[in-house]
Amino acid sequence: MVALAACLLVLGSAPSAFPASRPAPGADGCIATPAAYRAAWNAREVRCVSPNLFGTTHTRGDTSVYPSGFWYAWAGSSTNLERYLELRHRYADRPAKVGVGILSYVGYPGLDDWSTPTDLAVYTLPRGVRAQVPAFETWFRLLDERFGDTGAYPLGAQRDLVYAYSRLRQGEDVVGAFQRVTGCRRADLLQGAAPSAGIGCNRSFLGALEAAGPSPYEGGDSLTCFADFQHRYTGRRDAAALRGALYQCQDAGFLNTGVGLGYNTYANPFVCRPADRQSVRERYTGREFILPNATFASLPSHVDIPLNLGTPGRRDFLHDGYC
Repeated sequence: MVALAACLLVLGSAPSAFPASRPAPGADGCIATPAAYRAAWNAREVRCVSPNLFGTTHTRGDTSVYPSGFWYAWAGSSTNLERYLELRHRYADRPAKVGVGILSYVGYPGLDDWSTPTDLAVYTLPRGVRAQVPAFETWFRLLDERFGDTGAYPLGAQRDLVYAYSRLRQGEDVVGAFQRVTGCRRADLLQGAAPSAGIGCNRSFLGALEAAGPSPYEGGDSLTCFADFQHRYTGRRDAAALRGALYQCQDAGFLNTGVGLGYNTYANPFVCRPADRQSVRERYTGREFILPNATFASLPSHVDIPLNLGTPGRRDFLHDGYC
């Protein structure tokens, strides 16, 4: 874990391609409400944002922070919201760079052809609700709190999973770590292939997916999914099986870092080079959190900002760079 902490310090020190032109977080003038954030967005202002604000992208028309059935929702931090204002300020005359850039920063795969209408929700949390860092250890603690120590997530397998992600080889990224743990081939995943034996996914990973049953995207729900994995999975409870449960039940996809930072293989919108000339470190993005999924109606305040995604298939900047 010392090495992992050191890695995070290095990642956090990466310089921005944009000048530090906004007040420091916590200074007077920081955006403190969702309505004020939307006003700054509309005015193309770059300002600091209160850490009490969170942002989540969602399919237009959704009534909850994350799709119904998910136990926890993924959320971007105030620092992410600040970055989105920078994108809006710089590229308002090319709105697809803003909308698609936000989705890339969040960690969406398959963006060359993404066409689903998508909004950015900015919101505050109910009193007493706290966001948590979605480290692998956090997930297993939450599962123990919910279900008790069932033995479904052995400490040795947890250790092996964390180790695989905290000891990336030279030039390797989290997609490579996912491949080492699950066997699923990186190139096929990045081309949109679903996990299968045909792309090399190993028996433990595929067995976990089958035992867990339908994901919330397929009509299931997270808690049933985890419970079914715990009771129905009969294979080796190794790192691949645990990774499969998180993948299937809580949307921890192959781009998930397990350390609370976003990542994407597309060009980072804030690094002025093509994607294939950006380092692994430069493709890590902002801070991410998880929080109990909730309807928008139950939140103290929120706004929706429609994202202009332009035309699918005409997003060369994802590979060639934004600037």
